[in-house]
Amino acid sequence: MNTRQALDSTAISLMVVLCAIWGLQQVVLKATAADIAPIMQIGLRSGVAALLVWLTMWWRKEPLSLHDGTLRPGILVGLLFGLEFLLVAEGLRHSSASHILVFLYTAPIFAALGLHWKLPSERLGALQWLGIVLAFGGIAYAFLGRDTPAGAVTDNSLWGDFLGLLAGVGWAATTVVVRCSSLSKAPATQTLLYQLIGAFVLLVAGACLTGQARFNPTPQVWASLVFHSVVVSFVSYLAWFWLLRHYLASPLGVFSFLTPLFGMVFGAWLLAETIEPSFLLGAAPVLIGIVLVSGGDWVTQWAGRLKTS
Repeated sequence: MNTRQALDSTAISLMVVLCAIWGLQQVVLKATAADIAPIMQIGLRSGVAALLVWLTMWWRKEPLSLHDGTLRPGILVGLLFGLEFLLVAEGLRHSSASHILVFLYTAPIFAALGLHWKLPSERLGALQWLGIVLAFGGIAYAFLGRDTPAGAVTDNSLWGDFLGLLAGVGWAATTVVVRCSSLSKAPATQTLLYQLIGAFVLLVAGACLTGQARFNPTPQVWASLVFHSVVVSFVSYLAWFWLLRHYLASPLGVFSFLTPLFGMVFGAWLLAETIEPSFLLGAAPVLIGIVLVSGGDWVTQWAGRLKTS
C-alpha cells in the first residue's frame, strides 16, 4: 500500500530550501578554493558526515551488517559517489560553479535511460523521451554554441564543463546501482554511509596524490567545512530521504531544476561569475528536460487537471 502523500506547504518549502543549499555548495567550494582545494574539502566533509551518520544509526539502534548482501553494491556506490565528486572538484578548477551545477544535474536524464534499460517498471513515456531529446539538444548547444574568447587556442572551461557532465553520469550510475541491487531495500542511512565513506577515502587519497592536500585554516574555511559537513552532507541528505519516504517522488523530482538555477544566481552574485547568453540558451532546454524526465507522469496529471478546471 502506497502511503506517500501529495506535496503540501511543508514539503514545498523544504524542497526550496534544500535546492538552495545544494545550489550554494559548489559556489562555497569555489570561493574557498585558494585556501583548501575542492577535492580535499569534499573528502573531509564526507568523512565528518560519515561519522555523523554512523552516530545517528547507533543512536537509533539501526543494525549495520557486512553480511546482509549490501557490501558489494555498497562498495560500488561508494566508489561511484567518490568519483562523481572527484570530477566535480576537478571541474571547478577549470569552469564556473554555475556551469558545473547545470551539467551535474543532468543526472536524472542519464539515470532515466539506465533504469529504462534495466527495469521494466521504469520504462520511459513519450513526454520523458521529449525531455531527454530537449536535454541532449541543450547540452550539445551549451558545448558547441559557446563563444570562445578571440585568439584563444583552447577554452579550459570546456574541459571543466565536460567533467561536470561526467559527474552527472557518475551520479546517475549510483542511482541505477542503488535501485537495481539489494541497496534498494536497505535503510537510507546505510546507503548514505557507504557513499560517504567511499568519497572520503577516494577524495582524500586523490588530494594527497595530486598535491592538493593544502589546508589553510581561515575562518571562511572552517565555516565552509561546517556548512558542507553538517548542513549539506548530513542534514540535507537525511531531509531528502525523509521527503522521499513521506511524499510522492515524481513531484519532488520536478524541483531538481531549481538547484542549478540557484547555483547560477549564487555564482553571479557571490563570485561575480559571468553567465554567457549562449550557455543560458543551452541550459534552458536542459532544465526543461530535467522537469519532464523527473516528473513526466506528474506533469501530465497536472496538465490534465488544468484542462478540466
